[in-house]
Amino acid sequence: MRRPKSPLKTIFIQRIYYFLEVLIIFLGIVIFMLIPVFLLPFLIDFFFLNPVIFEPLFFIVRAAIIIVAIPLFLYLSNFIMEPQKKKLILEEDVSPSKNFLSLFNITKKNFKYQLLYGILLLFLIFIPLDFFTYLFLPEMLSYSSIVLNPTGELSYNSYFMESYYVFLLSVIIIQISVAIYEETLVRGFLANRGSVYLKKMSAVIITSFFFGLGHFGYIFVIPGIGLPIIFPIMWFLQTFFVGIILAMLVLRRRWIFPVIFAHAVNNIISAHSIWNFIHGNDFSLMSFIVYVPLLTISIFLFVWQFSRIKESLSIGFKEFISYFKNDSEIGENWLKKIVRIMMDFLFGLIIFMIGVFIL
Repeated sequence: MRRPKSPLKTIFIQRIYYFLEVLIIFLGIVIFMLIPVFLLPFLIDFFFLNPVIFEPLFFIVRAAIIIVAIPLFLYLSNFIMEPQKKKLILEEDVSPSKNFLSLFNITKKNFKYQLLYGILLLFLIFIPLDFFTYLFLPEMLSYSSIVLNPTGELSYNSYFMESYYVFLLSVIIIQISVAIYEETLVRGFLANRGSVYLKKMSAVIITSFFFGLGHFGYIFVIPGIGLPIIFPIMWFLQTFFVGIILAMLVLRRRWIFPVIFAHAVNNIISAHSIWNFIHGNDFSLMSFIVYVPLLTISIFLFVWQFSRIKESLSIGFKEFISYFKNDSEIGENWLKKIVRIMMDFLFGLIIFMIGVFIL
């Protein structure tokens, strides 16, 4: 479909329609999240007394709900908004629900490549980033253990206080569910649908900013109030950077499994660092037992897959740089470009604020 020749007004309207669709999906997720509360109140009462069981169940239900809610409400939003948005979308948009669900498609032919990309993301992005953060800013472990509030009365992270085997089982279930939830919402829905309304890199920046703000938001939780601001800033920078890479991969490859895999495994590893810190073990223990072997694997993978990595970096860098160039297709000049970039960050902030209140 031909890209519309859009003045600033149309660029703004595109983001408004994208925001309206986001709002509909967010409300749909909230509605679905209320279902288990109203249908199974006795289970809620029972499991609050048994956090070891309740916490994994809560995250499993949350992950399942978002996978069901998003395609259903995408269908509804498409039915409501289709007449108005036909002239605004930048790509063909036949079935938003099918488009979303296609991201989860895994075949015998592509599984090994999806797994390879997931492994590369894990070992070349996530693990080095976490290791060097903890190495040069070890106070991050203390900050994480505080803001996650595992001893809080209504905490969903009390499994950090359990014995290792209870923690291990809980962290595997919970962090797989967290990765499914976050990647489905941020990359599977927000970035994917944003690329329909906006230029791809605008969708990447908006959703990565949203993702980064979600982690910076720990500055507002009660245990984190008064702690040095450098820690939430570091979390923001980490997740904003990682979010850009993950969103670009999902939009280019049309695969969501690699980012879920890398996200989940890294969270499990990182949670072990936090568990060890809470239980009085020095990070050097994790460094030599876990991170040094993993970083050795990272070096091996980098050498082995260098040509693939080089190609991906070249393509990704060109796409990223294109975001800061004038869009000749709409007659964009430097002023319109600055307005477009400011609007992207503004809408990322607005979506984050709406998400905080209703999700």
